[in-house]
Amino acid sequence: MTAHSFDFDGQRLEARASGALYWPARRWLVVADLHLGKSERMARRGGALLPPYETQATLDRLEAEIAATDPARVISLGDGFDDDAAGRGLPDAICARLQALAQGRVWIWVSGNHDPGAICPRLPGSAVDEVQDGLILRHEAGVGPDVSGHYHPCLRLAGQRRRCFLVGRDHLILPAFGAYTGGLPVDDRVLSALVPQGLAIACGTRALPVPVGFAPRSRRSATRAAGA
Repeated sequence: MTAHSFDFDGQRLEARASGALYWPARRWLVVADLHLGKSERMARRGGALLPPYETQATLDRLEAEIAATDPARVISLGDGFDDDAAGRGLPDAICARLQALAQGRVWIWVSGNHDPGAICPRLPGSAVDEVQDGLILRHEAGVGPDVSGHYHPCLRLAGQRRRCFLVGRDHLILPAFGAYTGGLPVDDRVLSALVPQGLAIACGTRALPVPVGFAPRSRRSATRAAGA
């Protein structure tokens, strides 16, 4: 299953196994926390020297999602870049690739806490603080209902950490789409406060929904529910 369909704030949405969100009624493709240029930023600041392939890997996955969904609009939901210098200093080849991906569609960069103050003129699209059009889309969850990123939610399944969507009554929080991004467990108190009960949709080879925040039923109550 490459996507899991669900309802949020009166809209039918698709959580893609890649970590992208698709809104079929609008043909919008939404991704959060690309963090383009992360390996370069880490090396520049004296951190770990990671192979500088994460931007290409992230764009490979984004290109595959654009090819699969043919969106009319692509929205980067904040932290499209890992810091100001990364946003201004992307190689020309990366900027040209993003320009090609944006051909024939609207491209929007929602501002995040890592993003530069202004989008490099070599990049496509425009920068906004948030989008309010049928749904409210912003980088960090505020007064809901809203769609956001920022927290990089994840959960463990079969001993493996899996990036995931986190869906509650008031908040839909997207996983980080970029490579080399960490994650915050869905049971962390920060995420539990935003989504006390809801659904985690794990990413990977398929989109797998998992209830979160619900107390396990006792064996006796489970038996009664089953009618035994």
